[in-house]
Amino acid sequence: MSSTDIFASSVFFRLAIAGNDLGRFHTCSGLGAQVEVEQFAEGGNNSFSWQLPTRITWTNITLTRPVTGDTTKIAKWLSDTMRKAERKNGEIVALKPNLTPIARWQVIGIVPVSWQGPSFDPSNSQAAIETLEIAHEGLQPS
Repeated sequence: MSSTDIFASSVFFRLAIAGNDLGRFHTCSGLGAQVEVEQFAEGGNNSFSWQLPTRITWTNITLTRPVTGDTTKIAKWLSDTMRKAERKNGEIVALKPNLTPIARWQVIGIVPVSWQGPSFDPSNSQAAIETLEIAHEGLQPS
């Protein structure tokens, strides 16, 4: 497979970090956040408590794909990050099979959490899959 292979999927995702295109992925999960809420009971008001938002927690994003030529891009990015750990901004783009963008998210302050390379088993006819998990400081729609 080459880095220009298109997967047999109705939607796939392109990941770029600091302008470095890391390729397309079959799945993307974890585009979400949780807002912590503090309850405040106001004196004399017994019918409800105020729900005050305090802090937002962003979930880690996990992307998976069959092994392609782009797998080496992940290895290089991880190696570069280990030499000089810097948070970098990036973008995830949901794409139709014809490469038309469906949605874009700016991902702020990306750092790698884990990479799981493929397991090669000749008795298994499934494609070799890699998984990348990243942490970040926030999402913004593009």
